[in-house]
Amino acid sequence: MNIKMVELFVIRMPLKTPFTTHLGNVTEREGIIVKVTNQDGLSGFGEGVAFSSPWYTEETVATSMHMLSDFLIPLLQKHPIQHPKEAYSLFQCIRRNQMAKAAIEIALWDLYAKSKSLPLSKLLGGTREEIVSGVVIATDSMEKALKQIEEYLQEGYRRIKVKINPQMDYPLLKEIRRHYPDLPIMADANSAYTLKDMDHLKSLDEFNLLLIEQPLAHDDIIEHAQLQKELKTPICLDESITSFEDAQKAIKYGSCRSINVKIGRVGGLYEAKRIHDYCYERGIPVWCGGMIEFGISRAHNIALASMPGFTIPGDISGSKRFWEEDIISPEVIVVNGKISVPNVPGIGFSLNEKRLRETIIAKKHFPFRN
Repeated sequence: MNIKMVELFVIRMPLKTPFTTHLGNVTEREGIIVKVTNQDGLSGFGEGVAFSSPWYTEETVATSMHMLSDFLIPLLQKHPIQHPKEAYSLFQCIRRNQMAKAAIEIALWDLYAKSKSLPLSKLLGGTREEIVSGVVIATDSMEKALKQIEEYLQEGYRRIKVKINPQMDYPLLKEIRRHYPDLPIMADANSAYTLKDMDHLKSLDEFNLLLIEQPLAHDDIIEHAQLQKELKTPICLDESITSFEDAQKAIKYGSCRSINVKIGRVGGLYEAKRIHDYCYERGIPVWCGGMIEFGISRAHNIALASMPGFTIPGDISGSKRFWEEDIISPEVIVVNGKISVPNVPGIGFSLNEKRLRETIIAKKHFPFRN
């Protein structure tokens, strides 16, 4: 791929409204933007989606910067690759650190797609010209939740995901259903329950949810299989699926009826595509999850969600959902509940250099010798 330079930018931006779950309250977001430039002057962009603290996974912005700077980029410097899928094998000598791996791997995919004058969506096997957009409600009160739902429905969103926990689930969902009896709703538990809550979780079946996401432990597959046998509501696994092998096991044991595919959580687009292909062949629906991303990651999600197996609306909202001004141009826009899939080379969005400069808090660069 004739890489000339890799640049890392740590950026920080406040959210327009707090993002609240039982795991914590996010009011500002740090992330890593990766820029990979080849000898011809083409650049591909990636994004590291780890948070500042390890509340979602063990990774953080700081650990990702360490892994990228001291291990992953040096590996690429020593071992040139011809195709981005080769990065998966190259990085296998490093355990886990999936979000750090994905940050640079997806930049390589963007660069490769541009070098071939292909939209990234087409390179991955995408078939859709537009995707249906969903949005997440993550707040600490029923009143705020209902207000946000009303606003998002007016903006055209077609599917709502609600964050739940044992202190805020049945009454919240009941009130939402009272106002919106036919609205497609997901419930995301972020591992807030145990098998001792089985009867309580069974009571949520009455709300005809699209699915309940990751109700049990973040690393569990076995107990989710026990729970799924008792629930009418489909279980979707999120945090438990960090690799293709995890997806295989979950499907084998009947732990879920759908899978949330997050590029950062599984280590990149190559692994995300493998999971999609495996599930698609077996009739298991997948959908694309969100990580309160900036526009670069959002653009990669759009390309991924254009693939045929992504039949459930994902957490891909417009740029204005979180940011006063995103770091891409044009920004992601939702029109009548849908987002257009770009039909230009690469991810289809440019970096807003001015906005990027306003948000940078640290940067590094790594020259390559060819």
